[in-house]
Amino acid sequence: MHHQKAYHDRLDRVLDYIYAHLDEDLSFDSLAEVACLSSYHWSRIYSAMRGETIVATIRRLRLQRAADQLANSDADIQAITRRAGYSSSDSFGRAFKETFGTSPTAYREMGSHAAFKAASMASDGSRFPVTVETLPERRCAGIDHTGPYMKIDHAMGKLFAELVRRRLLPAEPAMIGVFFDDPDLGPEHALRSRACLPIPDPVAIDAPLVETVLRGGCYAKLSYKGPYADMRGAYRWLLGVWLPASGYEPDDAPIFEAYLNDPRHVPQAELRTDIHLPLKVAP
Repeated sequence: MHHQKAYHDRLDRVLDYIYAHLDEDLSFDSLAEVACLSSYHWSRIYSAMRGETIVATIRRLRLQRAADQLANSDADIQAITRRAGYSSSDSFGRAFKETFGTSPTAYREMGSHAAFKAASMASDGSRFPVTVETLPERRCAGIDHTGPYMKIDHAMGKLFAELVRRRLLPAEPAMIGVFFDDPDLGPEHALRSRACLPIPDPVAIDAPLVETVLRGGCYAKLSYKGPYADMRGAYRWLLGVWLPASGYEPDDAPIFEAYLNDPRHVPQAELRTDIHLPLKVAP
């Protein structure tokens, strides 16, 4: 068990390093050094333990960040191409289309973020599916994350590794992200969130895990389909258009997201996320 923990710790170090150095040339040898594992074997160990190759991880994270910049900034496409580690706009375009199903230019103009923006401009409160439902209280194990919300999957990876280590990972884990700050107000590096996974009551939750209780009660659930990078527009629509027209008041508890499929296994355009906004029960 102790040996397995050492391997997980090494791979966590590699992931930490990748997140911190996405803009740099991430050579296999430098990552092998970070992992303190033989350069012959470490990438195979990574694939076996993490469910995707190291190349796929780096590519996925760089393209996910590129999508965020296309959807949420005015940065020009050449600069985004370079930041994603591609020397030509052709190779970037091909990789982007393979992952997101559309070219970078079309994505910027017509991604799901654009549809939410249009609905917000038109104050159209019925454009997207929202249901109001009552949820039971749920006890979760969590790992805290500070920084851009787009990187909560970093904490999710650590949470999975920790639960695997403790033999507590359920056969069908329910992945949940809890978000404590308004991303339009605070600086990105200071945003607080938590990757969570419901686990049975008798199980002890201790460091580095944080016990989290998702409040039971009334929620508005927006069923969202598409890349995580586009969700800021979905939030603005839910809070700025749907909520004021709904007659409900938001309750004093954080929003959480339930991830219904896994970005390692489905294209970004197919990702499904339920966004849950806590509501006061109507008077």
